[in-house]
Formats: sequence, C-alpha cells, structure tokens
Amino acid sequence: MKMIVGLGNPGSQYAKTKHNIGFMAIDRLAAAYGVTVAKQEFNALTGTAWVDGEKVLLVKPQTFMNDSGRAVGQLMAFYQFAPDELLIIQDDMDMAMGRLRLRPKGSAGGHNGIKSIINVLGTQAFYRAKLGIQHPAHQKVVDWVLTPFDADAQVDIAAGLDRLADAVQDWVGGLAFDALMNKYN
Repeated sequence: MKMIVGLGNPGSQYAKTKHNIGFMAIDRLAAAYGVTVAKQEFNALTGTAWVDGEKVLLVKPQTFMNDSGRAVGQLMAFYQFAPDELLIIQDDMDMAMGRLRLRPKGSAGGHNGIKSIINVLGTQAFYRAKLGIQHPAHQKVVDWVLTPFDADAQVDIAAGLDRLADAVQDWVGGLAFDALMNKYN
C-alpha cells in the first residue's frame, strides 16, 4: 500500500496558486491512473488506484495547508499506512521554478503543511517530493505562494510536474526510494 498526499488549499480561488502544486500533482497522477479524487473522507478528497495489485491512495487534504496533518493522520490511522508508505508532495520556495527534489525525511524547513504533518505523526521520517516555486524577489511570501504562476513559470512547472509524476509512478512501481533519488534528483 502507498499513500500519496498533495498539499494545497481547498477552494477554486486557490486552485492555480503556487501553494497548490501538490493538488496539481495529484490531478496528474489521478489522470495517469484513470481515477478521480472525489471521495470525501477524513477531511480529505481521496481516490484509489490499484497498480499491479497494490492499493495507491491519492489524497488532497481539505483542511487548508497549515492543518494538513489532521487529514493525513486520520487517513493513515484508518487505512493503517506506515510512514514508509507515505509520500508528501509539496512546494518549495528555496528551489528554482519547476525543480524536483526527493527526500526520505527531514525537518519542515519552514513549510507549515509539513510542520503540521510532523506534529501529528510524531516523526520526520516520511518521503517527500518537493517542487520548486522559487523565492519571491520583491513580494511578500504569503502573496507569492497564493498567486498563480506567470506564463514563463508555467512552462517550468509543467515540466516539473511531468518529471514528478514519472518519479511517483516509478516509486509506486517498486523502485526503491534511494534509486529514485539517484534517478530524479
């Protein structure tokens, strides 16, 4: 079993914002697996794919970014996922636009969604896929993450999302996370 969680904020006003890169990734994965992510359970929208007989739960928490841990924790407890079966997809302002970085564990690094998940799970040892959204040059961070990508950035983000989807599908297909990092980082 695997649980893949894309972080974001619910609501149409946030749909295309930088902070919702996790939701965008889940949408790409859902399309690749031919499932919809629409079942409402435990403060999240979920969709279940079966890949080579393995259950893959795609998740979009509906708790807003800063409280993502509540939905993740409830789903993990209900479905009895272990931390090494969890992959969180998040935005990262400290990386270039569209750059992918996979990590097996680590601190929240200032990301409130990750901080919430760490607090609820009681561990930093879960997989992450970070997609760069770049640091704002002349804008407040909150304004930056809650605005859509400009035309130039959309090209980099689309390429990053494609690469991220490939990486996640390789992981679901059985590629060990160390090998995944070597291939995609």
